[in-house]
Amino acid sequence: MKKRFNVKILGQELSVVSDSGDEHVANVVRYINDKVEEIGKASSNIHTLNVAILVALNIADEYFKLGEVNKGIYNQLESRSEELINLINEISR
Repeated sequence: MKKRFNVKILGQELSVVSDSGDEHVANVVRYINDKVEEIGKASSNIHTLNVAILVALNIADEYFKLGEVNKGIYNQLESRSEELINLINEISR
C-alpha cells in the first residue's frame, strides 16, 4: 500500500509516495543526503542544481556497475548450472 512521506533533500521539502516501508524511505533519503554532502565537501560554492546532477551521475554510475556485476554472477550461475546438468545427464546414461 502506498504511503506519502515528507522528506528533505538539498534543503528542499518534498512529498513522495512509496509502497516501501518507513525505514527503506529513510535509508534512501539518508543515502542521497550523504551523496550531497560528499559532493559538497569536494566542490565548494557549487550551485544546487549542479550538486543534484552530480549526485544523479554518481548514483547512475553505481547502478550500472552493479548491473555489470549482476550480469557476471548470472552468467556464472548459468554456466555452472549447464555443467551440472551435463554431469547429471552423463551419470544417468
